[in-house]
Amino acid sequence: MGRFYITTPIYYVNDVPHVGHAYTTLNADALARWHRLVGDDTFFLTGTDEHGQKVADAAAKNGVAPREWTNQTSRRFRDAWDALDVSYDDFIRTTEPRHYESVQAFLGRIYENGYIYKDVYRGLYCVSCEDYYTLEASDDGACPVHGRPLTEMEEENWFFRLSAFEDRLREYYDEHPGFVTPETKRNEAYSFIKGGLRDISITRTSIDWGVPVPWDPEHVFYVWYDALINYLTALDYGRDDARVDAWWPASHHLIGKEIIRFHCVWWPAMCMAAGLEPPHHVQVHGWLLVGGQKLSKTMAAEGTVRLTDIAPVVLTDEFGVDPVRYYLLRETALGNDGEFSYEGIAHRYNTDLANNLGNLVSRVATVVATKCGGVGPAPDASSELAGEARQAVEAARAAWERFAPHAALEATWGLIGATNAYLERHAPWKMEPGAALDRVLGDALEVLRLVAVLIGPAMPGVATEIWSRLGLTGSPSDERADVALVWGRYPGGLAVVKGTPLFPRIEGAR
Repeated sequence: MGRFYITTPIYYVNDVPHVGHAYTTLNADALARWHRLVGDDTFFLTGTDEHGQKVADAAAKNGVAPREWTNQTSRRFRDAWDALDVSYDDFIRTTEPRHYESVQAFLGRIYENGYIYKDVYRGLYCVSCEDYYTLEASDDGACPVHGRPLTEMEEENWFFRLSAFEDRLREYYDEHPGFVTPETKRNEAYSFIKGGLRDISITRTSIDWGVPVPWDPEHVFYVWYDALINYLTALDYGRDDARVDAWWPASHHLIGKEIIRFHCVWWPAMCMAAGLEPPHHVQVHGWLLVGGQKLSKTMAAEGTVRLTDIAPVVLTDEFGVDPVRYYLLRETALGNDGEFSYEGIAHRYNTDLANNLGNLVSRVATVVATKCGGVGPAPDASSELAGEARQAVEAARAAWERFAPHAALEATWGLIGATNAYLERHAPWKMEPGAALDRVLGDALEVLRLVAVLIGPAMPGVATEIWSRLGLTGSPSDERADVALVWGRYPGGLAVVKGTPLFPRIEGAR
């Protein structure tokens, strides 16, 4: 039993949440649920990033003050995560007083340590990225991410001496090979460091929608530096050193690949400058693509896709909460790019959920009703399925530990498939009541009990429903995994409920 602190990026509130945000958040949620299941003291943080030019511009476009706009749009993210059954422990907003306090304390410490100085910035800037680019790093003067022309800017800023940490960052990467995963993303961040680091601007005078700089009130902190510190704000940085000391060594940031530079170069250097160890681990995931293009608000602006059509609440209304969760966790390995489509959700729903899991639950409950009077028999300790179950449990456990939810679910569906094949071989619907029939059905019921535990991090609602239909009380997460995932704990003698189909097939899904 240990600690596990998992974070998502905090999401910009200049538009509505979409399925790309849900992809990140659901992976973090499933990982948090797994670590709770194995008994780790777990803390799951998400939230909204509410400062910066983009947010101020969006508020002005909608005819409201930034504070009113952020109140409206931040609520949308909470509503989306509630709709997707996300079990966050804290939802942070960067406009909260606690965040202002932590930002000023953290950057104040860096300033006191001599790593912040004043100079004039001249260069190219992308409002959409909230980031500066050199001409060499641009796409002929356009943003390499958004394709829009970059704006030339010149203003007096406070700068962070990032260049002072080039050697220390290289040394840290060498000594901590698992700091950034997967390895391809680690190599990308490391290459950026080896290419040489320039000092970076961390304040603005051109806007006032941000956290004020305590030693220079005419400046506000640039949104990225404000945003990164949210991971410490949630641990009461500047207010409770003991809490930071307890949780920070267990920190895991889950981020998209477009923000590697911020989280894997700038952020660890900032931590070093403040006298703090870098975060323990950064897990980078790929992009969710639609028609081969990155899902983004830019696509919406160009008319490529309507983000409201793929809002989480729209998807859950059409497919159900847990099927959406399952699809986003199962379809793509965490670290790779993945293709999102309605056809993909419908395919996973009809094959994995309706045909495999749903069919297994239904056929077992039906035979128990017709052959055993609706009372489930106990499993056989020496069942041939016991070995299959042990292998699936160990594979799933290892996959969750290495941040591979898709592989954990693949192992679980391997067990489901093996159990369906087992039933086909023995055909309990043709057997006469007796010990042989009881062994077959007891084994299948025990697999369903184990499956309910294993799918709990991904599909908590379905897991609880299966648990209830087996006649078990409480929920699949009531016991720690080292107890719950041992073969043979289904007691038998319980009323098994058939119920309605868990996953009615979808015909002609759009």
